[in-house]
Amino acid sequence: MTANTANTANDIIESDSKSVARPIYFASTNRTLFGWTHIPTEAPRATTGVVICSPFGYEAICSHRSVRSFAQAIAAAGLPVLRFDYCGTGDSEDIEPNGDQLSAWSQDVIAAGDELRRSADVEHIYLLGFRLGVLVAAKAAASYAGIKGLIAIAPVTSGRNYLRELRTIQLASAKRTASAEKGGIHVAGFSLSAASIASLNTIDLTGLSVPDVLVVDRREAPAARTWCESLTSRGFRAEYLALTGFVRMMMTQPHLASVPHTMISAACDWLKRVAPAGTAGEIAAPPHRALIASRMSKTTWVLPDSSDPMTERLCVLGSEARLFGIVTEPRRSEKRRRGIILLNAGATHHVGPNRMYVTLARRWAQNGYVVLRFDLSGLGDSGSVKDQKENEVYPECAVAEIRAAVDFLRSQYGVNTISLAGLCSGAYHCLRAAVADTAVTRIMLVNPLNFLASDGTTQDDLLRLGFNHSPALYLRQNVPSKFWKKLMSGQVNIPRLLSVYARYGLELAKWSGRELARSLHLPVPGDLGNELQKIASRGVSIVFIFASGDPGIAVLRHQAGSAVKRLGAHCRIHTIADADHIFSQGGPRTLLETMLGEELFAPPLPAADALNPYNSKHVREVTVG
Repeated sequence: MTANTANTANDIIESDSKSVARPIYFASTNRTLFGWTHIPTEAPRATTGVVICSPFGYEAICSHRSVRSFAQAIAAAGLPVLRFDYCGTGDSEDIEPNGDQLSAWSQDVIAAGDELRRSADVEHIYLLGFRLGVLVAAKAAASYAGIKGLIAIAPVTSGRNYLRELRTIQLASAKRTASAEKGGIHVAGFSLSAASIASLNTIDLTGLSVPDVLVVDRREAPAARTWCESLTSRGFRAEYLALTGFVRMMMTQPHLASVPHTMISAACDWLKRVAPAGTAGEIAAPPHRALIASRMSKTTWVLPDSSDPMTERLCVLGSEARLFGIVTEPRRSEKRRRGIILLNAGATHHVGPNRMYVTLARRWAQNGYVVLRFDLSGLGDSGSVKDQKENEVYPECAVAEIRAAVDFLRSQYGVNTISLAGLCSGAYHCLRAAVADTAVTRIMLVNPLNFLASDGTTQDDLLRLGFNHSPALYLRQNVPSKFWKKLMSGQVNIPRLLSVYARYGLELAKWSGRELARSLHLPVPGDLGNELQKIASRGVSIVFIFASGDPGIAVLRHQAGSAVKRLGAHCRIHTIADADHIFSQGGPRTLLETMLGEELFAPPLPAADALNPYNSKHVREVTVG
């Protein structure tokens, strides 16, 4: 992979043989939005385009890959598509925190429709909404005559009922915090303002006036049939389907989520029947390619708490134009050449958990850093390598791709000091890249669950084993009070249970062997402690940040043992109380962002060639919260 072949304005990422996709910025009133246009390459020129209205919050994070798949499939079927991030979400410009998000987002839908009409030269717009996105679409349709139809995927039919659902989720959270200030609500890392709540309390789908509607309900818990029947009784052309796939698309963690192919097929079939046909004999690709090539590849804005302009630039990395990323640039007068790369947390795309990476990138750019956040192959908006599994969070090509990203910052921005940061699997890739000597000066690892090269151990295995070094605790975790009753009734998988205990015993044996070798000053192949020592000897700062009680702390102690305490100032461990794995709650997340900033701004350490790996100086461990 060649890093210095990264491009910006004229790149088009190939989605498949029948469509192309290109990232764009476009305007919505006084805000800038980010989106993707998906354009057919083999179908006749279409007169109809589709705008996708995303769900809200964690549902949008989980369903990102599925929403992209909907867009690709519809474009391959012959209709141009625009999927985009509402203001204050994803990669779009931030929104005033106390404003009415619902009203702003409905204006964004109208702006997206205008953008698709302009860039794809279409006359008619259909909307494809998911969950809360259906309500947003309905609000937009009330003031936008150009909308001809709507596909409603598991629609939120009542804003008031949706708020009850959010509050139930909030109450069910074991680590919940108080609602957002001034009457808002904070759920799973995302907030709705008081003004948005007031708007939701007064809106439902009964007033929708769109000629054609397809309702795709969730078969697991259908809730929209009555609304569809009411549309039919009012004279609208409405069809109703209840299909499987919703739970795995939108209520499953991103690394386990799956694409609802049945729903996608239903949406494509319906659009083929109701949407106006294209112009026979005229192929869309050449003119559309020319039109979208002229759209912005960068945008500049000023954050609310700053007077300095900041630029975000779209880029495609690698000789195969496969890796998509966004660079947040500091002010032009910045003389210090410092950079940081943020790596995917699991299968969450480049915005990071709870959109945390966007917040950090824009904050750090204000402090003079060039910040690149990009998707590894097969994740987010990047393409896949040949024969790659879907949603693979530990791809073999990750280190090579990180090296390409490092070379890109050096060659394109003249950056001479580069840090890496990531959460969960992103932390793992930071460590692997540092071991491979990718010329970075600092790695910041947040809640890593794994540290060594993949040996077939799954994330579920890591969580089950725990590496707690406590058989009694392990028994309590894995043998519930009704264990013996289940055992006698044949409900316990005895081979599986014995296999797990055998692996646990083997891990304890490995830990004891490594500790004995360290005490005898003997090198152990593949030992995490030795790897950390080699990294520190090159002057790389190593920072671990854990949510208190996160399994990764025990894994680190198990795999690195006493070696981690001998690295001195080159390694620091912090823990944050009352935090979950992805720091979805406001208080712990703020502490994490502050701590990451403090570590990033700390001066780099000198090379530790003379560092004695067996000194008695212990790592500084701080608990916050």
